[in-house]
Formats: sequence, structure tokens, C-alpha cells
Amino acid sequence: MAICSEYIKNEFPLIDDDLKHYVESILENGAEDFESSDEVFEAVGEVLQEVSNNKTEDDIKLICEKLLDMLKPNRSGTISNGEAKVLNAPVHLGSIVANLDSNIEDIKSIWVASRDESLKVDSKKLEKAEAKLQQKQEKRSNEVSKPASNTPKLEIASASQVTSKKDSKLEAKGTNRTQDIRIENFDVAYGDRVLLQGADLLLAFGRRYGLVGRNGLGKTTLLRMISGGHLRIPSHISILHVEQEVIGDDTAALDSVLQCDEVRERLLAREKEISFLLNAGSTDPELSNELSEVYAQLQNIEADKAPAKASIILNGLGFSSEMQARPTKTFSGGWRMRLALARALFSRPDLLLLDEPTNMLDIKAIIWLENYLQNWPTTLLVVSHDRNFLDTVPTDILHLHTQRIETYRGNYEQFEKTKTEKHKNQQREYEAQQQHRAHVQEFIDRFRYNANRAASVQSKIKMLEKLPELKPIEKEVDVVLRFPETEPLSPPILQLDEVLFRYNQGKIIFSNVNLSATLESRICIVGDNGAGKTTLLKIIMGILTPTSGTRHVHRNLKFGYFSQHHVDQLDMNVNSVELLQGSYPGKSIEEYRRQLGSFGVSGDMALQTVGSLSGGQKSRVAFARMCMGKPNFLVLDEPTNHLDIETIEALGKGINKYTGGVILVSHDERLIRLVCKELWVCGGGLVHSIEGGFDEYRRIVERELEAAASK
Repeated sequence: MAICSEYIKNEFPLIDDDLKHYVESILENGAEDFESSDEVFEAVGEVLQEVSNNKTEDDIKLICEKLLDMLKPNRSGTISNGEAKVLNAPVHLGSIVANLDSNIEDIKSIWVASRDESLKVDSKKLEKAEAKLQQKQEKRSNEVSKPASNTPKLEIASASQVTSKKDSKLEAKGTNRTQDIRIENFDVAYGDRVLLQGADLLLAFGRRYGLVGRNGLGKTTLLRMISGGHLRIPSHISILHVEQEVIGDDTAALDSVLQCDEVRERLLAREKEISFLLNAGSTDPELSNELSEVYAQLQNIEADKAPAKASIILNGLGFSSEMQARPTKTFSGGWRMRLALARALFSRPDLLLLDEPTNMLDIKAIIWLENYLQNWPTTLLVVSHDRNFLDTVPTDILHLHTQRIETYRGNYEQFEKTKTEKHKNQQREYEAQQQHRAHVQEFIDRFRYNANRAASVQSKIKMLEKLPELKPIEKEVDVVLRFPETEPLSPPILQLDEVLFRYNQGKIIFSNVNLSATLESRICIVGDNGAGKTTLLKIIMGILTPTSGTRHVHRNLKFGYFSQHHVDQLDMNVNSVELLQGSYPGKSIEEYRRQLGSFGVSGDMALQTVGSLSGGQKSRVAFARMCMGKPNFLVLDEPTNHLDIETIEALGKGINKYTGGVILVSHDERLIRLVCKELWVCGGGLVHSIEGGFDEYRRIVERELEAAASK
């Protein structure tokens, strides 16, 4: 083709690049089908004639002959142009054109020069080619849009993958020592839904990956498939998935963490056995030698420093010295999850899998964890919807969408910029190809029955067939959360005066609390875990009564209370519509569905059993049920747990549009900055409002962490 291009440039120096590329594409796509120089002339002769100033038609035909020789250097000879034919009667072209479909043969008979008819591409051949193209396109579209009902229903999550023979041989020989993890061409399904199809995942050793994507797409399932061995990775790579809370027993919290170091535990146990035997009077010289080896190994792994390392991790996650000495059975589920995280951080597996690690932490612990993970030495794969965490910890972002995974370098902020620009470019490329297809199709439709253009038409049909099939960018549906309209109330709305509270004459949780709120309030309550944030919410709503002091509320004030416990207590065996029917009977199905739709639970999702929904989808159902009662004051306790980033953004926008009052407890920095106008801090037995908002609170926390680290 390069020779043809050079020849065209030499023969037609005035030809512009667009026309030259057009001629080259016709020649390249039709090379296999051209049987004579006449066919080449019919395809490109007219264009070449237009860009030539001094060449006759015979010159152009000669050039076409040479182009054909270049395209087919081994052809067996040229085709005769046929003999001239003399018309035996006048021909009225107007009447022939009017009856074009039925007079194809009459038109053929008027050409003065004719070729072998077997070499021509007539209308039937064109129609056949077009039908074949149409059939291929329909087949392709059918494969893409097979109904979900054809997918076999599975009761549990399942995965399959293709592994290379090279990796299988290395694994069988035990010589695979790579620390990188490559999972290629794998599928993951859950129930009758295909979550990932033909996906690839590469985790380079020492990098920190943030896995993001909408609720319900399979992020948690993917982590379970990896940790459960359903997706194969090199057997020498150790994996730890922080998913289950630590089982409570009499083991102290610090010892529970230390037990994760199995090598250290084994050496210490052996050291005790040998010491006992020697103290009992054994004179076996081998025991003394083995004891020396054990001491040397303990020194090599710095076993004496392990308790201090474990204590630093526990302290960072909120365990005081007193708490570190307590048995694990004395801790609540949330604290046992923190303990599981501490064990994982201490043991340092080759691949650490974390699923929403910030859900169980207060803001101080989150800031500590962000700082700690920035120096993580092995590979980290974390699912998180905390924007600030994703901007601070990951070196790479894995975006799960449309049943595949795309990798982006950088943190979440960089990922958003890169993804937006990439989608713009892909959309521009798609639109340009659509315009090109339409232009080519217009040419085909215009000249499909023109015998002079037959070869050109056929080459364009083949060119269309060979074009890669680009698809428009699939825009993810925006999540919208619509809270109900409320009627205004005259102040005072809510007020706490000199409130003190303790449980059953126990330790005072807080005292001297003087706070107030209105329907315009956007208040966030922050503080360490155990400081009394949830207790304060319950006093505000009247669930708990102050030990002393008074609580004043407007007689028409109606609270809507949301907590993660409410999500866990939803009836998992009914669908979302039935759930709302059970809580608010007597309304029409359309009203229940409209309410669910206000929180993004629409279509088939509203008819799925609640148990089959993702954590974020369950949260939206809980929001819909809470708002069915038309509250005019929202009290939200950790509302972002299990919500994806887009839904957290929608929650913030929904709260800002809400006409009632809002008090929330949250550790999500992004939501706090989006919503809150006032910050109440719980700590030291007090509750007080601070000036400077969240920025000031973060500075206070960072100073406390620095002070603790310097001790």
C-alpha cells in the first residue's frame, strides 16, 4: 500500500491529504475484489480525474492499471474491455430512470463498452452483501442483549477464571516467587446476576489500591472471592481479609493482637518448654544449643519490640492502656471489629483486604489510620466510600463498572479528573465514527444500483463491516434523595437546659449541657467513640430522660431517626414495597413505590427481597421508611455507613434542600463539610459548640495525636 501511496503522490502532486487518504482507503479495502483496471477506474477514477489538470481519461485508466498491478503483482493478466456495441434504436433515458428497478437490464444494454458480466457487481450482489452485514450486526447485538432470565440462577456467589499455562507450571513446580498478583479473564456472579465478566485485575506489590463503584456492583463479593480462594493467586502469598469481628473470650486485647505473629508465638512457647526442662534438671546438651538458637531467632525478629508495636496500633485505634488489658469478651461488636483491624495491621500479610474500615472508627481513629496506611509495606486493597480516606491512602484507584475493572493511577481526586477527560474523549471518538458511518452509508444508499460505482459501493460496505464497534459512554444514573416537605414551626423548637446524664447512678456521661436547635439547624455531633454522642441523640428525641436538667421541644415536632442498627433490623424476607406496607398500611402500591423512588429504589429493585440488596441499597430503603412518616426534624446516626460516594453526595444535597432541622453523628468528613453549619463536640463529660467548624476540630485532633505519638 505504501508503494501505491507514493505513486499517487507523484502522479497527482496537487491532491490534498483528505482525498489522498480517501483513495488509499478505497484501494486498500477493495484490493481483494478488484479484478480489472476498469473496476479500479470505476472506484477512484472520477476522484483522480478531478485533481488532475492535464491528464486525459485514458491517462487515468493507465494509472489505474498500474495501481492494480501494485495491489496484485501476481495476477495472471488483464481483462479485456470487451467490444463496442452499437445501439439499434434511440433510448429515452428519462423513462428508464423512472422505472429503474424493473429496467436494470435495459440500462446495462446501453453501455457502449461492456465487460465480462461475471466480473460486474450487480444490485443483487450488493443486496446480498448488505444482508450479510445486517445479519452479522444483528447477531452481535443479540449476543450483547441476551435476557437475564437465560442466566442460570445461583444460590451463592461464584467465580471462574482463565489461568495461563506458564503460571500453572510455575505453581505446580513451586517456583513461582512473584509478589505481584495477576488475575486475568475472570467472571464473578451472585445469584442470577453477573457482577464481573471477562475482567482483569493486577495488584503490584507495595501499592495501595482503592476499589470504588456504585452500591450493589460486587466490590465486597470480589474481596470474598479473593480471600476465599475462589479466584486463584500464587499460593505463597498470604492474604488477610478483615471481615469478621474477633470472637470474645478471656484473652486480653493486647495478647489477642500478639497471637497473630505465629512465628513469635511458636518460638516463645518452645523457649518456655526448654527452660522448664533445664530448670527441672535436664543435662541434655542439645537442649542448651536449641535454646541458644531460639534466642537468636527471637532477637532476629525483634520479638521484644512486638508488644510495643501492638500497643501503638491499639492505641491509635482508640484502645486505652486499661482497655488493652481487658478480655476481648468484654468489648462490643464495634470494638471487636477494631480489634480485628488491629490484628491485621500487626500481622502485615502480603495482601491486606479491607472493606469499609472507617465505618467502625471515630474521626480521631480515621486520621490515625490514614497516616498509618500511607507507610504500609505490602499490597493493600481497600473498599471505601470515604472521600477523604480515598484522597489520602491509595496510590491507585480501581473503578468497578459495567462488569469490568479499570485502573487509574493516583488518588480519588486524580481519578475523577482522569475519568471525566477519558469519557469526553471516548464520546467524541464515538460521535466522529457515527458521522463517518452515516456519510459512508449515504454514499452506499445513493449509488447501490449504479453499476459504475459497484466496486466502490462494495468496498465501502466492507469498510463499514471492518470498522471497530464503538459504543456511547454509559452514564451512570444520578442518585437523588428527596426528603419530604415540612410545615414551618414557630420557635422555640428544641432546647436542652443544664442537662446531666448518667446510667443507673454510674459514671456521669456529660453534664451542664445547654444547647438549642431550630428547623434551619444543620448540626454535626463529633467526638471519640464512647463519649456519649448516641446517648445525646436519644435524649434529644426523648428516648432517654435526663438525670437532671430539662428538655424542651415544640409540641408539633416530629422526629425521623436513622441509625445503622435500623438497617440491620429490616425484615430481610420481604421486598421493599411490602416493608413499607407493613410499617404504613392502607396506602396504594403507587404511593409506596413513589416513596421508594424518592430514595433511588425503583424498578425491579423495589421488588427484590431486602436481604438480596447491598448495604447501601438497604440504607436507602431505611431512609424511605423513615420519611414515610413525614418528619420535620431528622436525627441521623452514622448515615453514611455502606453508602457509595455518589449516594453520600446525594444525601448531602438532599439534606441541604430539606426544610426541616437536622442533627447528625458522622465520621465522614466530606458529608460534614457539605452539610453542617454547627459542630457539637462530645468529650471529657461535656458537650460544647466550637468556632471554626470542622477545620478547627481536625486541627485539635491532629495535635492530640502528635502529643500521644511523642510520649
